[in-house]
Amino acid sequence: MPGIDAVVTGAGGFIGGHLTRALIAEGKSVRAVDRKPFHEWYQLHPQADNRMEDVSLREACTRVCDGGVDEVYHLAADMGGQGFIENNKAACMLSVLSSTNMLVAARERGVGRYFYSSSACVYAEGKQTETAVAPLREADAYPAMPEDGYGWEKLFSERMARHFREDYRLTTRVARYRNVYGPWGTWTGGREKAPAAACRKVAHAALTGAREIEIWGDGEQTRSFTYIDDCVDGTLLLARSEVTEPLNITSDQSVSINQLYAIVEEIAGVRLTHRHVPGPLGVRGRNSDNTQIFKELGWQPSTALLDGLERTYRWVYDQVYADRDGRPHLGARPHLVG
Repeated sequence: MPGIDAVVTGAGGFIGGHLTRALIAEGKSVRAVDRKPFHEWYQLHPQADNRMEDVSLREACTRVCDGGVDEVYHLAADMGGQGFIENNKAACMLSVLSSTNMLVAARERGVGRYFYSSSACVYAEGKQTETAVAPLREADAYPAMPEDGYGWEKLFSERMARHFREDYRLTTRVARYRNVYGPWGTWTGGREKAPAAACRKVAHAALTGAREIEIWGDGEQTRSFTYIDDCVDGTLLLARSEVTEPLNITSDQSVSINQLYAIVEEIAGVRLTHRHVPGPLGVRGRNSDNTQIFKELGWQPSTALLDGLERTYRWVYDQVYADRDGRPHLGARPHLVG
């Protein structure tokens, strides 16, 4: 019986759906796994072995890793944008169950390579207190003082992957993602990230004629944003490399949230008034130092922020339009791809 080239957990989510698509395009056999029912998956690829499994459970992880698996891409996690992360710390930390059980199952079932998707939230908050923040190098995760809840779980699971490599010879690779955005992802409901939220608010204004939108805080907090295609390319490159330490897979182009909204408004052809309101803000500034990944793998993002946001806005606009028209929007049903 032939084995499985790749398992993707969290395949019904944003990054997982795009990664599954890329692996299928390579001709790989893919087992796509998510605990959500199929009608809630953002992409559902008929070429994949699609399974509804809760990988926080040990037995489910064993089933997922059965049959001779070459690569595991563990993306499953309970997470969302800043509003969700700040208000659901316990739920975010419970993702350690899936991180632990997938590692154990991968080791027991003889998986070839194991990739773990970590986050820039592992970086010490004390190094991100200014808008003009120094770009964060991989070494800046220590001494450890990550973002409470979500960041601690990610950093702990990074270390666990490291020790499974050292103690059990399981080949593990770790990437630190930062603000990944693009079409076919969460754009409403409270778990969306800043680019999708900006696109939704601006699209709604463009469709209704509203002239004002809300932004949390003063909008001067800075971030870098990574387009989904760049994220997937970097993920595949790192997962199959010989680099054992975590690497940043992200853009190093920093903009303020006000600038982000201005770019989306330019794409939409509208100019809006910004009403700044209290809300979850996260760190004051965050940007990436990509020196290490360029040195090790020659990787750097190829999608300009304007180009990525234009593609994202067009997709989100279609969802907002369908939602207003009373039709099921694309985010409410699976997308049969292929």
